[in-house]
Amino acid sequence: MKKKLLCVLAILMLFCFFSGCGQKNSSNTLIVLNYGKYIDPEILEIFEEETGIKVEYEEYITPENMYTKYKAGAIDYDLICTSDYMIEKLIQENEVSELNYENIPLVENLEQTYFDFSKSFDPENKYTLPYFFGTVGILYNKEIVDESKVNSWDILWDEDYSGQIIMADSVRDSFMVAQKRLGFSLNTTDEAELRAAQKLLIQQKPLVYSYLVDEAQDEIVAENAAMAVVYSGEAGYALEFNDKLAFTVPKEGSNMWIDCWFIPQRAKHTENAEKFLNFLCRKDIAMMNFEYVYYATPNTQVKDALDPKLQENPTIFPPTEILENCEVLKSLDDEATMKYNLYWKEIKSAD
Repeated sequence: MKKKLLCVLAILMLFCFFSGCGQKNSSNTLIVLNYGKYIDPEILEIFEEETGIKVEYEEYITPENMYTKYKAGAIDYDLICTSDYMIEKLIQENEVSELNYENIPLVENLEQTYFDFSKSFDPENKYTLPYFFGTVGILYNKEIVDESKVNSWDILWDEDYSGQIIMADSVRDSFMVAQKRLGFSLNTTDEAELRAAQKLLIQQKPLVYSYLVDEAQDEIVAENAAMAVVYSGEAGYALEFNDKLAFTVPKEGSNMWIDCWFIPQRAKHTENAEKFLNFLCRKDIAMMNFEYVYYATPNTQVKDALDPKLQENPTIFPPTEILENCEVLKSLDDEATMKYNLYWKEIKSAD
């Protein structure tokens, strides 16, 4: 029996060696969860080379996907980047650790304005570090779309563009479009308003080419559709590849979003997470990241070094009057979240 036990232990030790048992808890590890295509991969390599810290990096598509993945508890993430309303939900659930800004000295490179915006979901700026920000609008082909009408969300219901419209495959983003068209808050939980927005989205469905997230701008660049609901950074990137394209934030208003980093309560490598956040705030690294992601950066060192034309590009850096006409998404309670999700499923399954 003893020999048999020793054999079993030996096999287990070999399994752990080859499968990497314990790596996730190694002191030179950092486990990161982020949106897809939302960091320059070379930055991860440079961080590993400079610090000796191994980055275990994972991606997700929507904040709801992130929440499900995080809550499953299979992995103790050290650092997560996600959007305003989902961070607010996790703060309310006591899942977020306070940041020690003394260990992130290069935070001074970030403009205070964006910490002020973050107060809508992190009132005392205790938990989050701004990463990128922007708006949601319509990316469109100028040779196909009537530019006199594209300044309103109404155009997404225009039958002249049947089969040429891409909507966001995201419950909050798609509901936002209908809510703003109807003059409602994008944070409404009113039953009648939600049903009215749902009715609009069901009416629109026969006109929709596809519901997409990451691929939407690629479809417009390839001229497979006439217009798409996209984030401003994706639009800015698309404009570089096709001069027939333009971007607008409709007059009814939209979502002004802020994506931030936070350290979860279950993090095992907080010191490494702080080192990485400080690293991301460094001018050369932040510049690399901006050039790769192409979203508006809160890093003043980067923005001030950009060409003046790029600094004044309203697609990348939305002007104040656009931002003032936008709302930040708020976290919803469980009942409202269930309603949104149910109504979204009904939209997607409608004939």
